[in-house]
Amino acid sequence: MGNATQESEAGRQAAGTWRHRPAAQQPDWPDRAHLGAVVRRLSLAPPLVFAAECETLRRRMASVARGEAVLLQGGDCAETFARTTTESIRGKLKTLLQMAVVLTHAAALPIVKVGRMAGQYAKPRSRAAEERGGTVLPVYRGDAVNGPEFTAEARRPDPERLRLMYEHSAMTLNLIRALTTGGFADLRRVHTWNQGFVAGSPSGERYERLAEEIERSLAFMHACGAGTRGLDTAEFFVSHEGLLLEYEAALTRVEPGTDRAYATSGHMLWIGERTRDLDGAHIEFFSRVANPIAVKLGPATGADEVMGLLDRLDPAREPGRLTLVVRAGAERVRDVLPTLVAKLQAEGAQVGWVCDPMHGNTITAASGHKTRRFDAVMDEVRGFFEVHRALGSHPGGIHVELTGDDVTECVGGGHEVRPEHLHHRYETACDPRLNHTQSLDLAFLLAEMYRERTGRAGPAPDAPSAPCQ
Repeated sequence: MGNATQESEAGRQAAGTWRHRPAAQQPDWPDRAHLGAVVRRLSLAPPLVFAAECETLRRRMASVARGEAVLLQGGDCAETFARTTTESIRGKLKTLLQMAVVLTHAAALPIVKVGRMAGQYAKPRSRAAEERGGTVLPVYRGDAVNGPEFTAEARRPDPERLRLMYEHSAMTLNLIRALTTGGFADLRRVHTWNQGFVAGSPSGERYERLAEEIERSLAFMHACGAGTRGLDTAEFFVSHEGLLLEYEAALTRVEPGTDRAYATSGHMLWIGERTRDLDGAHIEFFSRVANPIAVKLGPATGADEVMGLLDRLDPAREPGRLTLVVRAGAERVRDVLPTLVAKLQAEGAQVGWVCDPMHGNTITAASGHKTRRFDAVMDEVRGFFEVHRALGSHPGGIHVELTGDDVTECVGGGHEVRPEHLHHRYETACDPRLNHTQSLDLAFLLAEMYRERTGRAGPAPDAPSAPCQ
């Protein structure tokens, strides 16, 4: 216990300077003594992830920054405690594994798989309060803070929820680790799932050729006696928005024998559009931990702002440290992105460029549901690729909100969800997510873009490229 206490104290010192900066999007905790007690317990808890894992992901993200790999990052808009179930976690993992196989083969590059999982329990909000029928209550900020029910009791920020977030994150990580090493991620099984999707998809004919190429690759590997080593496991990392600084600071640890502090709540943390103030607490906190870090950039982001982020978060200019996630919207991405990419190219900075095609394309349907059009999502991805093609830079991947369930939250896709279908299974805790089939549609269409970019017409039958996980 003494070593744990010493380590957590060192971690607090390494990441404690954020308390002297303005911290946006933090809950108004009504019982500060209760909050302090929970934070102290968390500071003594085992880390959820380990420094060596974070460093492995940092190396993978360096490959993304150099154009040698592609990031696939996805998961729930907001995780909920009620959905920390085997079925839900398996569904999201299955969807991401299926997408990764398709992208690996098409891009002929390793796919870095990162889930928005095991920590995405808090959300920034545009307003601090919500009004219904003349009653005003604190806004729902995610299960890590309060409950979605519109009652004074549910909406009261409760520090015990930070403890529950830790426990549910640990359960999720335990299951992910078991699934990715226990046969669930076997490449041949994942390919069989994709074959079933192609056979049943209205757009299946468009995807058949790629699915057949993957099949020939697997057959080739089997015929060559390549064996099963490496095909039955998958490398998988977890991430979330590092929003609640009390929680992140409590789980900060210094690696023994080094002076490097890590936020051990997840392998990769990102800073959102609403919290990336250069003089704010979030930038200060994340400048002092060694994890790979991402920052969301909205349509109003200027090149000077990006340079400021680079100077604060990656002063040593180390590939893999910083990833920039652009969420400009389909109508703006072709105008906003070129200036940002060109600026960093001129500075010689190697960062990962990633497209978030979800957040800039949210609309409200006639029914009142927040939704996203699949066509708009794909148009932003196409714009992202067009800009990078024109500038000779690497489109480093995508960051999407998705689920493995057959929800009806985004409209369009091969198995078309129409506006009148939204109420059937609208289950998100916050923003609309792509369902399982829409996610696979996106993967196959994205695969075509990577293939066009590399000029690959597809492997010859006698010399297939070998997909890997």
